[in-house]
Amino acid sequence: MKKMLLAFFLFCVQSSPAQSLLQPGFNKGEYQELLQIFSQQYNYPDTPAKNKANPRRSGIVPKPQRYSLVYRSPEVGLRNRWDLWRRQDAKVAVISIHGTIRVTESWLENFYSAMVPAQGKLQLNDSTTFSYTLAADKKATIHVGWLLGLGHLAPSIMQQIKASHANGIKHFIIFGHSQGAAITYLLRNYLHYESQRGTIPADITFKTVCSAAPKPGNTYFVYDFDYVTRNGWGITVINPLDWVPETPFSVQRLSDFVGVNPFQDVSSTLKDQPFYVRWFVQGKFRKMRKRTENAQEVFEKNLGELMYKQVRKYLPQLKEPAYAPTNNYQRAGLPIILMPDEKYRKQFPDTTNNVFQHHMQDRYYILSQSYTP
Repeated sequence: MKKMLLAFFLFCVQSSPAQSLLQPGFNKGEYQELLQIFSQQYNYPDTPAKNKANPRRSGIVPKPQRYSLVYRSPEVGLRNRWDLWRRQDAKVAVISIHGTIRVTESWLENFYSAMVPAQGKLQLNDSTTFSYTLAADKKATIHVGWLLGLGHLAPSIMQQIKASHANGIKHFIIFGHSQGAAITYLLRNYLHYESQRGTIPADITFKTVCSAAPKPGNTYFVYDFDYVTRNGWGITVINPLDWVPETPFSVQRLSDFVGVNPFQDVSSTLKDQPFYVRWFVQGKFRKMRKRTENAQEVFEKNLGELMYKQVRKYLPQLKEPAYAPTNNYQRAGLPIILMPDEKYRKQFPDTTNNVFQHHMQDRYYILSQSYTP
């Protein structure tokens, strides 16, 4: 009996949230704490007044109890910002990436959604070039607006990670909601390849949790992110009624497929068919190919070239990058679906008067309370 009690006591101590280090997979309590931390971005004196009036601040999400704010970055780029929170036991820190705020330049970052390669350089201003590797595959591409956000945030994040590590913290959760989640995807892979280069310590454990996240990149970037965070270290939390995880617009061209596929040489595939069959199928095939190519070009022109002109009003020294000829956005991360029940649907019915009805942090917090693994 004594052995059983001792075993039970040891289990309780090892399982205590206050004592445990990071574990893979979704943890409801951990996620709710992350939402509490994220929601505090609106509650400080240096928060823009317009953002303090944001209707997303409903008071439903309480303040975090086990974490304290230790660093808040200055606003950089298109009003990007991040916070560093430390757990009371000084063993775990949270990198909380701020979301969109209610100013034009912050929204421009979302709309500037042409794709660029996941390896390369971005000229932020006349004296600053952001060199990055976010995937090993050269076919991987990402959202240029959120890359711009990462480029401005990365230096202070790297500095604070190193300082925290020097103080004994080797476990970090990277978290963001909405735009913050989109940048979180990119940040996680950036840190992975920086660790390989030796610019940050290799003994750090990162867990990534993306809440209400849009799609960050194409298939090859998603493959890379899911591989880097395999076995439950990269989570994406979704409310199925939220439209934001369905964005940005996506077009899949034939050139987006892997090299070996049945569409690369239709003529060879149809060579044994009668002439009229070949003529008919090839004609239809050419039309479908051309239409997807045209659609991608329209998106690149309007969400790349035209948006860049608007972004330059706020970042006049930003050099326009070469866009990748693709718009094949895909979802990333291990999905956790917060399925709305009848009670939620009655409490928050669909309405065109508030398109963010199902996107706000408090909605995700409410849904998480009824989530059962």
